[in-house]
Amino acid sequence: MGDPALSRRNFMAASAAAGLGMTALSGCGGDSDAGSSGTTTVEWWNISTTQPTKDVWDALAKQFEAENPKVKIKIVQLENDAYKSKMTALTASGKLPDIFHTWGGGVLRQQVDAGLVEDLTERTKPWADGLLPVAKEPYLVGDAVYGIPFDIGMVGFWYNKAHFEKAGITTPPTTWSGFLDAVRALKSSGTTPIALAGKEKWPGMYYWAYLAMRTAGADALQKAGDDKDFTGEDFVQAGQHLQELVDLQPFQKGFLGAAYSTPTGQAATVGNGKAAMELMGQWAPVVEADAGKGLGDGLGFFPFPGVEGGKGAITEVFGGGGGHALRRGAPQAAVDFLKFFASAATDRELVRKTGVLPVVPAAEDALADPNLQAVQKQLKGTTGFQLYLDQAYAPAVGQEVNDSVAALIAGSKSPRQVAESITKTAKEEQ
Repeated sequence: MGDPALSRRNFMAASAAAGLGMTALSGCGGDSDAGSSGTTTVEWWNISTTQPTKDVWDALAKQFEAENPKVKIKIVQLENDAYKSKMTALTASGKLPDIFHTWGGGVLRQQVDAGLVEDLTERTKPWADGLLPVAKEPYLVGDAVYGIPFDIGMVGFWYNKAHFEKAGITTPPTTWSGFLDAVRALKSSGTTPIALAGKEKWPGMYYWAYLAMRTAGADALQKAGDDKDFTGEDFVQAGQHLQELVDLQPFQKGFLGAAYSTPTGQAATVGNGKAAMELMGQWAPVVEADAGKGLGDGLGFFPFPGVEGGKGAITEVFGGGGGHALRRGAPQAAVDFLKFFASAATDRELVRKTGVLPVVPAAEDALADPNLQAVQKQLKGTTGFQLYLDQAYAPAVGQEVNDSVAALIAGSKSPRQVAESITKTAKEEQ
């Protein structure tokens, strides 16, 4: 990622732009060592704000405290976008929480380059070596381990079976042209085809990312990130294919102002049967049921379609999972908590109650949901894997991807302008 000082300056600029003052951040990190009472307080930041995950995680923290009476877990839970903004500012301040949620990739790498993250290679080796290799990849910097996964999965389409049947769609589409035909059929049947959280931007990014993978291939997308050049015609074509979808006006009314997990947001719109599908990660069924009513057995899953003539394969998947990293110098109790969270017993609890996919092979027997079994089957057959672009790349580049794709969906940028804007920001990061 280059010069650590430069990385810190970029984070400082980003936090200033977000209006996040440093005075409010002084409580994070560095204050977790045992005090006069002999109790060690460990601060744990995560994004599990929806049910049932929130309560399950709270209960796991209490269980760990019961097993370790001299440790207190202080939980801070923030919604996705708020968390990203706070963590950008915390990184700039040089003071991260003891344990913090991470998606790995370029964001974690920049925090590592700034000297803020604990190297977990040796401290976790006795038990982390047994975790699924694909789940660990996003948290490696070189050969060093800087994060421990608790989830792994992929983004795909979650759809309402009854709406598809009403529209005469007997089989989920496997090609982009077939997908566009399905959107037309749904509209003709009087159903809103797709729910989208336009306000939050990252859900829209998923479409461009997958289309880039299908037109250019996963390897080409990785190379574009390395070369800091997204101006190739395949990436312009990805935007053109997204424009084809946008021109069909497939999204719910007011989608540009819609959030993801609110009672009127993307997940609730699908969960309440008001739209036929959403492009989302493996957590979608849980959030649809929390924000809305949920569809139960009426919910289906299919992978993102292939693009005719494209260089990518339908077996190349886009996604990631969730993991935890530690601030540099975090107490041993924080490492112990990561070990507890990565145990087979905890993983089974998470699989059964929160809809995550197992990262511990011994916990696979807890996976009962047919849709999640389909996701896992797709993952096991993958021929290429791409981490979320707003996490795979440096923070500024990832944000530009989100912003530019959102502008295309809103009608203020062309497909070529999207590719040029991402390239411009990537080169400025050099």
